Amino acid sequence: MSTKKAVLGLKTVLWIAALLPAAWLARGLMQSDLGPNPIETLTRVTGMTALVLLLVTLAVTPFRRVTGWNPVIKLRRPLGLFAFFYALMHFSIWFVFDMVFNVQYMIEDIAERKYITVGMAALLVLIPLAVTSTRGWIRRLGKKWSTLHKGVYLATALAVVHYFWLVKADTRLPVLLAVCLVALLLVRLPVFAPGGTSRKGREGRRGGSSGPTARPAGPSEGEAPASVGQGVEDDVDAEGVRIG
Repeated sequence: MSTKKAVLGLKTVLWIAALLPAAWLARGLMQSDLGPNPIETLTRVTGMTALVLLLVTLAVTPFRRVTGWNPVIKLRRPLGLFAFFYALMHFSIWFVFDMVFNVQYMIEDIAERKYITVGMAALLVLIPLAVTSTRGWIRRLGKKWSTLHKGVYLATALAVVHYFWLVKADTRLPVLLAVCLVALLLVRLPVFAPGGTSRKGREGRRGGSSGPTARPAGPSEGEAPASVGQGVEDDVDAEGVRIG
């Protein structure tokens, strides 16, 4: 099977799997089968789905490093998109059904309840990532795009804290998700990179080797140099998570 077909197949599975929670909720609403508190079910399922998808998005780079299969990076974009989609649904359900479209109540609730404060902060961090996820923004921002999209780490951490503070009794699942997040962040340390060091360290050793150094060849005649944005977009090691 070719790489393109493999990626297409994985994207198809991802789309189906990511849409299943939304389809299940829609069926439950139409059939009045979401339990005694359907609003609580809607809020819980959309929030958990968003959090899990954020963690899966962060797992793409470690998976690539372990397997060496670079095309898996192409899954980060739809994963991030779906995470934002469910996070937005999570907020919308709370705003519509709990706050009944009352902005003043919403602001007061955000200020008074700390788990809502950090949850709103996580959504606010995700918004610019979604807005700047197109190819046009990648080209416009250049290398800054990758730096901006490192905000997904902060958003995921805030989401985990939001869930932990929300749960008042059994915190085993929030703690498990927090452990997963810490593990996904730790594997990004240079010591876990291929060769046991960072890319800059490897380049520094190569640059310091003895012997004449060949001058990097420029673009051939008639060939336009790659743009900075394109370089960021095509860099499979970029730690920014593409959300759209």
